[in-house]
Amino acid sequence: MRQLHAGDVVAVTLPPGERWREVVAEAWEAEAALLPVDHRLPAPVRRELLARARPTVAAGPGGWTRARGGTPADPSVALVIATSGSTRRPRLVQLSRDAVTSAVRASLSALGAGPGDGWVSCLPLAHVGGLLVVLRGLLGEVPVRFRPPGDIAPEPGLPFISLVPTQLVRALDAGVDLSGYRAMLVGGSGLPPAARERAAAAGAPAIETYGQTESCGGVVYGGVPLPGVTVRISEGGEIELGGPTLMSGYRDAAGEPLTPDGWLPTGDAGWIDAAGRLHVRGRIDQVIVTGGEKVWPGDVEAVLRTHPDVADCAVFARPDREWGERVVAAVVARDPASPPGLEALRDHVGDALGRHRAPRELVVVPRLPRTALGKLRRSALPGLGD
Repeated sequence: MRQLHAGDVVAVTLPPGERWREVVAEAWEAEAALLPVDHRLPAPVRRELLARARPTVAAGPGGWTRARGGTPADPSVALVIATSGSTRRPRLVQLSRDAVTSAVRASLSALGAGPGDGWVSCLPLAHVGGLLVVLRGLLGEVPVRFRPPGDIAPEPGLPFISLVPTQLVRALDAGVDLSGYRAMLVGGSGLPPAARERAAAAGAPAIETYGQTESCGGVVYGGVPLPGVTVRISEGGEIELGGPTLMSGYRDAAGEPLTPDGWLPTGDAGWIDAAGRLHVRGRIDQVIVTGGEKVWPGDVEAVLRTHPDVADCAVFARPDREWGERVVAAVVARDPASPPGLEALRDHVGDALGRHRAPRELVVVPRLPRTALGKLRRSALPGLGD
């Protein structure tokens, strides 16, 4: 079965590779919606996702089949794509053909991409950042080279790449010369300041992007909104996004995800500086209130990562009878045989941010729980439960 109909929802369970180009092109031409499903998901998780998504067609290594009991989408929908699920159960976001086209065109315009300027594809295609690379290739009619996640060295004719901070840091650690790229879009999670500085020193043109699945991926490059995209800060300090790239709704939930005047509440706190650049502080629901003071986990994590004995870290809250909440640091030691002590870390953070923001509890862990895109799964941190 190869014939697709307008409104079909095509669940794709293929591993990354050249067949994706064909699937994306056929679905786009037929006005069918793509539902990318990570081929690495455990079977029960995949079944639960498909039960909520209700696809009409399945495309996998064994070929194309029409699914029983599927529910078509509006023909205007181009993508049905799951959020990362780093803070809650993944939601199924519907993105229209117009939204995807707007996002692709705005990205290529901002990057000054021209005919023949190709892309390296090394991200999971079940996430919007990875799938957008294939769509840039299709809509921009430019080459796309599929690579394993660890192979991000530049190549003539492929001046652009999208990746996550973990990939960038590992390439820098390995001494890979990344100066051959014209732009490296870094998204999925915040780029630590130390990594940003290392990239600049190495001549790697890393551009930190901000956005969500609901905004058709990253729509703010280096703090500057893409053409047509607007950003505002609500009275409560929340970042809200506007413009033509926004979602048309959730497939697995009713209700209006946008504000009454059409903006997307992101759940992130931030501010816009005098030059019009957006700065992101972190998730609003993750701010720690200790002794009446607000502590942003990202601020503390950035300082902790500069300690010579810290390889990785995460900061979160636990209830505290005296302080209301206390700041807890989960730390991966650079030398597991000699982990840093709590007082040393308190002094380090206190000198930079003030003693009231320093962690009051330390948990040394062998690794931190992260998603496939490198996002921290805070719900799975020690003592918080899944």
